[in-house]
Amino acid sequence: MKQNPAGPLPPPKERRRLREASSLTQTQVATRVGVSRATVRAWERGRTVPSGPQGAAYARLIAALAPPPTADGSQERTNEEYQEKRSITSASAPPGLPSLTPDQAFDALYAFCAPALVRQAYLLTGRRELAREAVERAFQLAWQQWPEVARDRDPGGWIRSTAYEYALSPWHRFRRRHRSPEAPPADPADRALLHALLKLPPSYRRTLVLYDGVGLDLPETAAETEASTPAAAGRLTRAREAVAAQVPELADPAALHRRLTELASTERLRAAQPTTVRTVGERRNIFWTQAAIAFTVAIVGATALTLRTAPTHYVPPIAPAQAVHGVPVAPAMGPLSPTEIALRAKLHGAAESGPERLFPAAR
Repeated sequence: MKQNPAGPLPPPKERRRLREASSLTQTQVATRVGVSRATVRAWERGRTVPSGPQGAAYARLIAALAPPPTADGSQERTNEEYQEKRSITSASAPPGLPSLTPDQAFDALYAFCAPALVRQAYLLTGRRELAREAVERAFQLAWQQWPEVARDRDPGGWIRSTAYEYALSPWHRFRRRHRSPEAPPADPADRALLHALLKLPPSYRRTLVLYDGVGLDLPETAAETEASTPAAAGRLTRAREAVAAQVPELADPAALHRRLTELASTERLRAAQPTTVRTVGERRNIFWTQAAIAFTVAIVGATALTLRTAPTHYVPPIAPAQAVHGVPVAPAMGPLSPTEIALRAKLHGAAESGPERLFPAAR
């Protein structure tokens, strides 16, 4: 890349961070430089290299957005910038650079992504607490699977997709805390835009936020929403039409992108500290591990008890009782007849003297 009067350009991710730190949209940068929004998006993703007069203007703009140098000649860095520049894992760290521990890499990714993700989740749900909860839950899942997430091509995209899935889950409507609506934004224009967003189907709302809010291109939006590119384009078109029908001044996509950014930025949405998220994630992981162990022990115990008490041979079942018919009724007791009295006396006398003794007779 040629050197320009403004000096060498920083890496693409740093350019994007400087733009977002100055609350500038890609459309605004494109207007100042004199290129299209797609060109700025390609520059920030590293797909193309800025060159020519437009590249020199872009370099001057980035240099103006960078913090001024301090007395020792180094630039001032905010905590987000410092964490972002060090958000590399030990596996991907270039030779000669100290590798970060998993805790440091996670904290760097959290400091860079969490604030923007909370604002995006608010656009999806219209609930401040649910937006924070969705982002924190996504990072907790990422910490539980950190070796896989750290090696992912786009860890921020992995966490964003997880947070969106949690935020748009239909089961939240059954939770007690989410049955009553939250207080809407104070500005009437913001209320109208948020109301129009929440009336969209979840898939349309997610596509609109990803394309016009986050700034992804159409294939990336389609991939993240698990749809084909034509289907994502159709959802985006219908979502824009529905929003424009309720808020006519947002028929222009550039105006819609600007208003989405402003709506997400006006709300004071702060995520928890990364150490808190990691601690809660570890506790939740320990809890579910212990619950799984207890459930397994219960299953093994129940199986052993069943094997111990189960019969070893077949025992036929007892037939059910049946009523017996045709048995004569027992006669009632009455006075004995003379014959029966004589017989009774004879039997009593024979029982007292016993039978006559038998002797063998000689022949």
